Amino acid sequence: MPEYRRILLDGAAVQVTVDGDELVAADGRRVKTEDAQHLPPVVPSKVIAVHLNHRSRVDEFDIDLPDTPTYFHKPTSALNSHQGAIVRPEGCKWLNYEGEVAIVIGKTARNISPAEAGEYIAGYTIANDYGLHDFRDTDAGSMLRVKGSDTLCPLGPGLVTDWDFHGKSLRTYVNGKVVQDGSTDEMKWDMHYLVADIARTITLYPGDVLLSGTPANSRPVQPGDVVEVEVEGLGRLTNHIVTGPTSIRTDVGAQPTESEEVLSTALGGDWEFRGIRPPKR
Repeated sequence: MPEYRRILLDGAAVQVTVDGDELVAADGRRVKTEDAQHLPPVVPSKVIAVHLNHRSRVDEFDIDLPDTPTYFHKPTSALNSHQGAIVRPEGCKWLNYEGEVAIVIGKTARNISPAEAGEYIAGYTIANDYGLHDFRDTDAGSMLRVKGSDTLCPLGPGLVTDWDFHGKSLRTYVNGKVVQDGSTDEMKWDMHYLVADIARTITLYPGDVLLSGTPANSRPVQPGDVVEVEVEGLGRLTNHIVTGPTSIRTDVGAQPTESEEVLSTALGGDWEFRGIRPPKR
């Protein structure tokens, strides 16, 4: 399966192909993969994410899925790359990982059927749909700051074409320990369905990205943690968590909170305790 990456090479963004442990530019320049400065593998005009899709995640929340998927938007200013730093703003505590498969559009799609959708997909990459749940009380409807704050949408390491999404494992690691272990087969709505659903009313352009949902066990991470998402056939996306250089401003806007909504979501959807959480012992 061909894999394409984008890296910074001699000061310019360059598309390269993977050749063993080296990355090769069209003009023949080579760089060791471990030495490359990665960029997001695609340049989307928009990133759209499905709220819930994996059955294990739904079971964890003890809820029922709606009949059709619901979505939110991550602004392109949230884009990040393989080996990039994920910034948890100072003053925030509840930054959660969410390992996912990202669908990359290959040609303009509008009003297509699920059966046709595969023809409009360029390939797939890995995403980590980080959530800054400190802002969930104010942004739960739009998810704008929760999921759209700067650096919270790493993609990579590469775009893989001709990848069959059926029956593929998806694992997230924190400091080398497996924390999420799922499969694409537990998705209620597959990749083709998601693309066709969005394209009914929103034109999808080449490079656009759709995030397909995460398995159970999204949990908070801390500055210093190394988070990796591994998808069978797509490789491994690696990032590390850092504290932001400045605090959240207090002279404007909603402030980070630790309500029952925030805690129940960040700590794993123990919804039955919402509002009546037992005291810590």
